[in-house]
Amino acid sequence: MSSRLDWRSDVERAALIRILIVLGVFVAGSNRASAQGTQAAVPDGAVTFARACASCHTSGTAAATAPRVEVLRQLAPEAILTSLTTGRMRTQGDSLSEPERRAVAEFLGGRALAGTSSTGSDRCTSSPPLPQTLSGPSWNGWSPQAQNTRYQPPESAGLTASQVPALTLKWAFGFAGSLAARTQPAVVAGRLFTASERGDVYALDARRGCIHWTFQADAAVRTAMTVAPYRGASGSASRYAVYFGDGRANAYAIDADTGQLLWKQKLDEHPNAAITGAPAVFEGRVFMSTSAAGEEVRGGRPDYGCCTFRGSVSALDGLTGRVLWKTYSIVPEPRPRARNAQGVQLFGPAGGGIWGAPTIDARRGVLYVGTGNGFAEPIQTTTNAILAFELASGRLRWSRQTVPNDIWLWQCPPQTPANGNCPERQGPDFDFGASPLIARTATGRELLVVPQKSGVLYALDPDNAGAVVWEYRFGDGSALGGQWGAAADARRAYVGVGGSLSEIQGGVHAVDLETGTRAWFAPPQPKLCRGGADERCFAAQGGALTAIAGVVFSAGADGGLRAYDANDGAVLWRVDTNREFETVNGVKANGATMDGAGPVVVDGMVFVNSGYNGIVGRAGNVLLAFGLD
Repeated sequence: MSSRLDWRSDVERAALIRILIVLGVFVAGSNRASAQGTQAAVPDGAVTFARACASCHTSGTAAATAPRVEVLRQLAPEAILTSLTTGRMRTQGDSLSEPERRAVAEFLGGRALAGTSSTGSDRCTSSPPLPQTLSGPSWNGWSPQAQNTRYQPPESAGLTASQVPALTLKWAFGFAGSLAARTQPAVVAGRLFTASERGDVYALDARRGCIHWTFQADAAVRTAMTVAPYRGASGSASRYAVYFGDGRANAYAIDADTGQLLWKQKLDEHPNAAITGAPAVFEGRVFMSTSAAGEEVRGGRPDYGCCTFRGSVSALDGLTGRVLWKTYSIVPEPRPRARNAQGVQLFGPAGGGIWGAPTIDARRGVLYVGTGNGFAEPIQTTTNAILAFELASGRLRWSRQTVPNDIWLWQCPPQTPANGNCPERQGPDFDFGASPLIARTATGRELLVVPQKSGVLYALDPDNAGAVVWEYRFGDGSALGGQWGAAADARRAYVGVGGSLSEIQGGVHAVDLETGTRAWFAPPQPKLCRGGADERCFAAQGGALTAIAGVVFSAGADGGLRAYDANDGAVLWRVDTNREFETVNGVKANGATMDGAGPVVVDGMVFVNSGYNGIVGRAGNVLLAFGLD
């Protein structure tokens, strides 16, 4: 083992990787096999990395966005293994055997893998069942309300604008073996439900952070958690279930009191399908959507038959998990369309992944979702669109596309396709990653408000097939980063700036709901992380915002958690999470980029995950809880 891990120097290591790539000669692996004779060969991590990973992490087009070797070398081998097995790099990891994945993790991490099991000292001393009625302060699902406004009213927030500057860190919880902390927690009846990139699902005490129970999912979990009555055969609410999805498109219901599995349902058989949006529960049905970043990444490879994934929304029976209806975001099924220069059969149309949580509109009997770009021709009108599906049947009632002709694949050039997999002209990748929110103006009019990666905040008319009422430009727009969610109170919508065509930016805009005009703009604050794009240090604030009376919270890509005055945008409070934290469960954990899921405010506390490890994110693995003394 030590002969593989104790390499001479980083410079020599990097040089050998480049030699292996250029020559394509994997001598070390064959020599090891020869020396061991009939004994099974132990994969060489350096060789496996050179063959399967180095083209993205050492040179080439992808090197501008994939972490460099020197960055990966700073990570724990357990976290690297998680990424390859259940996390962000699962698609690439699936092409490797388990011994090869372990070898790569140990090669990059510089040491042998260790166990990450709990010692038991982090367990709660008692775990009484949830009350019969879930009353009192809560944040349940993507937003406290089905309308997804991400506004927490005073009675549940338990926090005023004047108290926010006095918030201090109460506890930190580390996610073992993880490079990212992407799951937005739910807080119900004093319990906090969350999960990790490794697939560990936790029920914690919201005040102390001790563990009530754990559950192991099959893959990474990045959806927000949703708790709802789990009705038994008699029709009574005999218990509560926690609903969520994982990175292999499995939907789960687990007992909220015990963590025992109630049911699991596969929502899509496509190998790259995943569930990233939180479940929405309404009248005993669980609504969940699917996306597939893995195919978007693989689609430009000449050896891949691009592309066959279509985003979808499914309605499941909350008691059994049975699929009641499933509707695709792209109606035509993918069909053979051409062969590329390597003779690989290509397919289309494809794409239209649904990243965010469905938004329930009970009054109109529909749910709304936003869709992403296309992966393959022919062009479809339901990509980069807001779709309205009937709750009862899944029938598409209407769609509103804002950016047409957007076919986009990883590593395809803007013009002149590198191979037949790429579109004739690479689109801008202007997804709707956010959930539409249902806002009510001062005059009582309801609007669908949603930000797009194009840098435009839209207000749509839900009674007129999503016709545009107003639009507000808050940024240049970019394929870089995401735009994960606006917030709204009774007067204004709030949106953070996620990126631009030139660089990742930041800042927060407040927009009058009635007119779509600017109320205020808080410019980007000085970055709290160190470095530039090479170090993945950005000022972006594209993560979902959260509002309470008089305050807007934003978790930024620079690792800064900020609270803004909702009246004028002044910064009321700021926390730098770019450091290592002592955790209640004894797991080594640090904060870094914050993106995607937003802060959760409930009962006088603020909860936020730090660590994103994406294209524009740095690795971190901590859940932070702030409160008042």
